[in-house]
Amino acid sequence: MIINDRLKVDGFDFSPEINLVRYLQKIKKFPILSSEEEYQLACAYKKTKNPALSYKLLTSHLRLVVKIVARYKGYGLPLAEMIAEGNIGLLQALDKFEPDKGNRFSTYAMWWIKAAVQKYILSSWSLVKIGTTSAQKKLFFNLKKVKDKLNLIHDNQMSDDIINDIASHLEVSRKDVIDMNERMRSHDGSLNEPMNADDTHQHEWMDFISDTKPNQEEIFAQTESFIKRRKIFAASLVCLNPREKDILFKRRLETRPVTLEALSSMYHISKERVRQIELNSIKKMQKFVAEHQG
Repeated sequence: MIINDRLKVDGFDFSPEINLVRYLQKIKKFPILSSEEEYQLACAYKKTKNPALSYKLLTSHLRLVVKIVARYKGYGLPLAEMIAEGNIGLLQALDKFEPDKGNRFSTYAMWWIKAAVQKYILSSWSLVKIGTTSAQKKLFFNLKKVKDKLNLIHDNQMSDDIINDIASHLEVSRKDVIDMNERMRSHDGSLNEPMNADDTHQHEWMDFISDTKPNQEEIFAQTESFIKRRKIFAASLVCLNPREKDILFKRRLETRPVTLEALSSMYHISKERVRQIELNSIKKMQKFVAEHQG
């Protein structure tokens, strides 16, 4: 079976992303195989891996994929993408199918198609992983079905009795039902969605989100200001003698400031005198900066 990155099998594009209507019309032209034809083709393909045989088997079941995907259209995801994922499941089913076990290929492929579509829905529904266990996956896909059957349009219609009944029917806890319902209700939205369907200007949510980061002009001004302060600071050091400069650097600019006691020992002066030199040096520099700013 020759499969490339666009889901093309022997010339047929199994990805309906370009034109869904045209794709649906095209797959109606492929004949549906009888049980005997299907069995013979599957056995022959199992032995030979002939691409022509896989083409007949796959194209005859493309309508099955669409039929299965139609059950999941209520999840709000693009039908074309779900069909493409279902087709991947169909391709995988063909490679795993054992015709001698007595099952029809359509029956076997159905489970692979459903698994592929459900996996896509779970991964696309939210940025946060949902349905990480088999029980959660079962609840995710069955909760919507139960709510639709009970015609529960709004969550405020889910009384305690209804929640208990759903939990009992799906064999999960009441808390599981409430938590999953909340996660499904808070489905991720796109910032590129229109704010209002009647908006002729098609304003998107993205248009009204302000960027708090500084713009280029502000960044340039901040950089210029920083460079200017550094130059003034460097220039102000000329008003200090070597001892004052050394004490100031060791006390204020070192990663680990040198103690008064260590500097007192180094310069043979009292700790109080070291502290005075430090403070006086700062005052000298502040006076220099005040006189030369602007």
